[in-house]
Amino acid sequence: MSNIERARTDPTAQLWDEIDGVHMVMLGSPDHSKHMQPMAPQSAREEKRIWFYTKVNTDIAKAAQNGGHVHMCLVTDDYQACLDGDLRTIHSREHIERYWSSMVEAWFPDGKDDPQLTMMCLTPQTAAIWVSTGSKLVFGWEIAKAITTGEEPDVGYATHVSF
Repeated sequence: MSNIERARTDPTAQLWDEIDGVHMVMLGSPDHSKHMQPMAPQSAREEKRIWFYTKVNTDIAKAAQNGGHVHMCLVTDDYQACLDGDLRTIHSREHIERYWSSMVEAWFPDGKDDPQLTMMCLTPQTAAIWVSTGSKLVFGWEIAKAITTGEEPDVGYATHVSF
């Protein structure tokens, strides 16, 4: 099944699969005067949540202390999504244990008990999704056809989901 067909038939599952497959997303802050920043998502599909390791003294962790509305953007060559929802700083020992890895440990030298370690939890509300063909041949054909016919090229699909 193509990415485009899957976006039409099961966009929510596809979105979770895409989140599982990336190492970085751009995450907004509840303090909307701050820029988005790269963060490593830890997908908790069964909870309909996304977790992030961070340090307690970061601006984003402080801004999310009482929760707040944010956006998260995921971008690959043929898949883009923008999620919105509530971001909240939560020190969850369960999630620290669940997602711990050597990469995370590199940022927290005192390990899982590092006093600077905490987590943030994004509870998504909605997502806008854009999926395009990964085939250069199909893309080229659609561009050539559009130039010839004057019709818009059919190179993808867009949809929205709610959680």
